[in-house]
Parts: sequence; structure tokens; C-alpha cells
Amino acid sequence: MAKNKSAGAPGINIGIGEKDRAAIAAGLSKLLADTYTLYLTTHNFHWNVTGPMFNTLHAMFMAQYTELWNAVDPIAERIRSLGHPAPGSYAQFGKLSSLEDAPAEPPKALEMVRILVEGHEAVARTARSVFPLADKAGDEPTADLLTQRLTVHEQTAWMLRSLLEP
Repeated sequence: MAKNKSAGAPGINIGIGEKDRAAIAAGLSKLLADTYTLYLTTHNFHWNVTGPMFNTLHAMFMAQYTELWNAVDPIAERIRSLGHPAPGSYAQFGKLSSLEDAPAEPPKALEMVRILVEGHEAVARTARSVFPLADKAGDEPTADLLTQRLTVHEQTAWMLRSLLEP
């Protein structure tokens, strides 16, 4: 059995080379940062939503932030499975995320919805950008994870967009 002496992940021989594992882990790190940032924004909006749609949005945001919270662990664990450390600080997430931080002052309810639509669309774009790397490397577990995340983010964006239509 050949030994793998690559930097960062000694002894890993799962059929995906170190260069591909590093590229996929870097992409997944961005997905993790985007997901965590969207989780935090959604939870913020759950706490701070007001107005005539309060009950509906409060409950909807709770379901969404719960789903996002449950998504961060599988993403981080996939990064670890590829032999790389998962980012886990606000500073790292701030550098890696493609999403803006939540506004300091809570916006009106429909502006919250618009911000979350943009957030889910951005996370979908991030997930989609990693897919070719996983596909090329034959990394089926990552491809499956990305497909699941794409389904959730595209569907959630659609449901939120529906609230914005006149």
C-alpha cells in the first residue's frame, strides 16, 4: 500500500488526490461561511421581525434558521473528511463569505425577505461553483451534499420571492 505524504493530510488515500481535496475543501469552506452567515442573518430576522406578517415570518424564519443550523455540521465534517480544517471563527467566515453581514438596524419585514432571497441565491451560487470540482474529482459525497444544499436554497429563495410579488 502506497503512503500519501501530502502536506495537510498525511495518510489519506480515498481516491481523490491532495490537490483536488484541497480545492474542494476550499470551496466547501466558502459554502460553510455563506451558510453560517445566512443562518445568523435569518436568526436575527426571526428575533427582530415586526408588522402584520409577524406570526408568519417569525415561524418561517425559525424553520429556515433551524435548517441552516443543521446544514453547517455536514459541510464542516465533509471538509474534515477531505483532510482539511474547517473554518470556525467569525473572522474566517467574514473573509470567506460572499454574503453581507446582517444590517445593524433591523429592516422592515419585506426588506428582510428580500435580503434572505439574495442570501439563498448567493449560497446556491457558491454551492454550484464547487460542484464542477467535486464532479471532476469523482467526489460523490461532496456532489451529493452540494445537490442537497442547492435544492434547499433554490426552493427557499422561490418561497421567499413569492412573498414579494404584488
